[in-house]
Amino acid sequence: MDIRWFGQSFFEVVTDTEVEKGVKIYLDPYGGDIGLALPKNLEADVVLVSHSHPDHNNTSLFKEAGLLVDTAGEYSVKGVDIKGILAFHDGAEGKKYGHNVVFSIESEGIKVVHLGDIGHPLTEAQAQKIGTPDILMIPVGGGHSIDGKEATKIIKQLEPKIVIPMHYKIPNLKAELNGIDDFCKEMGICAAEPLKKLSIKAGNLAGKEVEIITMEP
Repeated sequence: MDIRWFGQSFFEVVTDTEVEKGVKIYLDPYGGDIGLALPKNLEADVVLVSHSHPDHNNTSLFKEAGLLVDTAGEYSVKGVDIKGILAFHDGAEGKKYGHNVVFSIESEGIKVVHLGDIGHPLTEAQAQKIGTPDILMIPVGGGHSIDGKEATKIIKQLEPKIVIPMHYKIPNLKAELNGIDDFCKEMGICAAEPLKKLSIKAGNLAGKEVEIITMEP
């Protein structure tokens, strides 16, 4: 499985299944007004959108978007199992900023969980539905979603093997977010060198304790 990050909460996951090699899944594609460059010529098998804000739902970006999923439920696409779990973009059950879908992707014996723009601690019921991720993509920059301290609590609750922080301040991003340093201080660890691409196999995860991997957009 290969993972790339474009910035904000926008990821590409490419996975091989028994049905098809190179299945392309994209999560929370941003629009052109947030200051970050838009990738070109993307073709998706699945596009997952956690909520309807323009820095997360630019489905027009794709030459071919495949299946669009923006609601909670269970889906199977080309051998990839996808689960959407309802959460909220704020601590008032969506009354301020609406709902947020947490996505779980399972393929190649690896579970990847993307928390979208979650704005509250996980309830016990939500944590049970999510389960234990191998890879957790989690917002850490505050603003309308959780900050580094709140992210650390969720990480302790879910106990993932790999954590990829997202939705924090990076060069050219117009959004007013915290940088990654606050999160790293809360966790007590952070990767020294950002990766351009994370290539991972299920066998690499056996016995692994929590590892923070930062990515280069």
